[in-house]
Amino acid sequence: MKKIVNIFSFLIFLFLTYSNAIFAQPSFNTGEFAITVNDYGRIRLYTPDTSEAGLRQLERMSILVAGAPYQVFDYQNDADSEEETILLNNPLLSDYEIYGAFNNYYSSEAPDVLVKYNVYGWNGGKFIILKSTVVNRETAKINAIVGMDIIPYLDYEYGFDTVSYDMTNEIIRSHRGLTNLGYKLLSHPLASATAFEWFDGYETDTNYYNWLNHGSIDNEYVSETADGPVIITSQAPQELANGDSIEVYYAVSLGADESEMIANMHAAEEKYSVITKVESDVKNIPSQFTLDQNYPNPFNPSTKISFGLPQKSKVVLKIFNVLGQQVAELLNQQLEAGNHVYNFDGSKLTSGVYIYSLQTDAGTISKKMSLLK
Repeated sequence: MKKIVNIFSFLIFLFLTYSNAIFAQPSFNTGEFAITVNDYGRIRLYTPDTSEAGLRQLERMSILVAGAPYQVFDYQNDADSEEETILLNNPLLSDYEIYGAFNNYYSSEAPDVLVKYNVYGWNGGKFIILKSTVVNRETAKINAIVGMDIIPYLDYEYGFDTVSYDMTNEIIRSHRGLTNLGYKLLSHPLASATAFEWFDGYETDTNYYNWLNHGSIDNEYVSETADGPVIITSQAPQELANGDSIEVYYAVSLGADESEMIANMHAAEEKYSVITKVESDVKNIPSQFTLDQNYPNPFNPSTKISFGLPQKSKVVLKIFNVLGQQVAELLNQQLEAGNHVYNFDGSKLTSGVYIYSLQTDAGTISKKMSLLK
């Protein structure tokens, strides 16, 4: 009997252990806003926290990537985990950051893309910024159309809410009563936004492709059932060769009313301008690939990292400590030919020597810099 009890206890231990591994989702709480991201790229938002006492405001926000007509990568049908989704211990660009990477291995259907998420949050902020990096793994080039699949859940309830577009502030907003949840594409012009009533099985490649190519921004949609709306957004197509990538930034903000939501969105835009610190001069094209010594050096806490590209190139800019451990990835995107300056803020790093490394299609160059506090 004792042996049976021990086996039973062991099975319970295994169940609890693997349950936690499977169902645990990284999350953070800014004090005003809480977020979870699962291993397949689903983002959920809550107030004030992710416990049962919290109110879920967003059922799901997940990326869509069309690579060819009627071939669309989506959360429901394609996404699988490439790298574990984690809450970073010492984020450099924000107070909180969740990172994850997702592939199409669940379905193995085109387009073959790698999607990386960086989700940023700040103490006291009622907003987040989502950075999505899409990498083309197809052998041929694709015309990538990147968008979002959004299902609101205002105050833990589906349905009878309104989706409208604020043309002045370029914000899509969900609202029922006073509660307002806003979504804004920060990195590119919004090409299309449409909403429709949720229905079972809407997540097909044909449907997604048609919605991504809706071609206009709808002014208003009013949900008239308890199913509630689904929102599909997109930007203009961008050609990506094999290995090329595109970075797409969205902000999501919440408000007790419309004016508070807009104010929080403006706060998100200010943070966006800080974390995307590249100044570009594309009129003066250098004759060769260059990486200059940062200036000032030593620095406290900010410095400029300048580099030149003789032609359009994928650019990866990283910071390492003297042990060779990566402490930050500042850039991972396509940049046009020209001279570029990254304004680096090292306020979250300790004093010491660091290596900044620039990788382009032409090769890699690294230099040392010193932070003195």
